[in-house]
Amino acid sequence: MNHNTPLSPRPLRHLSDVQQRVLTTAHLRARGVSGADISAQCRPGGSWQQLLPGVFLLRPGPVTTEERLHAVLLYAARSPVTEPGVPAQPDAGAPHPPKRYTDAMITGLAALALHRFPCVPPLSSLDRVDVLVPRLRRLRSTGCVRIVRTSGLPEPEQITGVPVAPVPRALADAIADLTDAATVRRLLTEAVRGGHCEPAAVVRELTQARLLGRPHVVDAVDSLLAEGRAIAENRLYRMVAEHGLPDPVWNVDLRLPGGPHLGGLDAYWPDQAVALELDTRTPRQDDDTMWSEYARKREHLERLGITVVHVTPKKLRDSPEQQATVVRTALMASGDRDPAAYVEVLPR
Repeated sequence: MNHNTPLSPRPLRHLSDVQQRVLTTAHLRARGVSGADISAQCRPGGSWQQLLPGVFLLRPGPVTTEERLHAVLLYAARSPVTEPGVPAQPDAGAPHPPKRYTDAMITGLAALALHRFPCVPPLSSLDRVDVLVPRLRRLRSTGCVRIVRTSGLPEPEQITGVPVAPVPRALADAIADLTDAATVRRLLTEAVRGGHCEPAAVVRELTQARLLGRPHVVDAVDSLLAEGRAIAENRLYRMVAEHGLPDPVWNVDLRLPGGPHLGGLDAYWPDQAVALELDTRTPRQDDDTMWSEYARKREHLERLGITVVHVTPKKLRDSPEQQATVVRTALMASGDRDPAAYVEVLPR
């Protein structure tokens, strides 16, 4: 038997080339290959090589980055009852074959490289690949694999056939091992500036990972929030310009004449008495306290006849046209409302 000998008559068209080259002991035995045959093929000068415990590459020579990633996932994935990747009903043309990698996904720096972060070293230069698994899995880190445990797996993103942790989770797992403040700041800035995610999602993951007690992480988060705020404001400016909304007055404070301060606003249309506020709360802040402040200000303004529109940075990113419609509707409805109370508009 050699590495060119077909292992099984089972159809494999639903598997990629790399998935046919990188197999586990269970896969090989399901195809009739004995433990003795595996050992013989993996001897020095043999046709196969063992990449990780129980995971083999069915060819000699240097291991590619893609092969290493699939080997890591096969090592960490939960073994299903049937052979991974082989449908229970033999139908190679099935549109949704069973998941090959169950309860395992790439995370940390390797995941950020797959998400195409420019500031992350290429996968080929990483000595270690972090893989996220459920907390109770009985696995150990070995070779190039570092096991990262979690009480709840996020929904993975599929990148080139590989399950990858979402950016916020991958960031938290990468930052957990980083001590250089500049590197942490670059990663967080790239996450927001590159449009991968919103600051609130990153802060939520960092909070759950209990990383906000580290001074260099806190400093980086402050920069992240400032960056996220600036990006959200630019999206708001573009939304107004690109969707033909009338120009508001930007970044103002409202006050009753000779009376109390009513609060700051990101945009205000005085002729229609419509106010817009960016909701940039993060999980690091006291949500109940912050929301109470938002609610009090909104109620006060609406009692004065001012319509308040709340917009989140995520909605501005994902659905600017829909948010513009909300604002336009509020502006058009102003003619049907009683006149608003007179307020002073001051620069903020």
